[in-house]
Amino acid sequence: MLEIRPTCEHCNKSLPFDSQEAMICTFECTFCKNCVETILQRVCPNCGGGFEKRPIRPVELLDKYPVSTKIIHKPVDLKQHQERINRK
Repeated sequence: MLEIRPTCEHCNKSLPFDSQEAMICTFECTFCKNCVETILQRVCPNCGGGFEKRPIRPVELLDKYPVSTKIIHKPVDLKQHQERINRK
């Protein structure tokens, strides 16, 4: 089950459970659409994988399956990220 993390790891933008802006990789690293497209070049800085739109958990399931409240904010080292992309 997805954690549904509450913020973008890079810019710390709020990404509530029903956000249309949330993007995740296969390890559920969570970033906003703007960071994914304009900064990360659609490459996850943690695993090197791609991103997909995060699904929205139905409201009626939130009590039984609550979303995460743990904030992971670790801005990306953009120089290191670009070097990783260039090595591919």
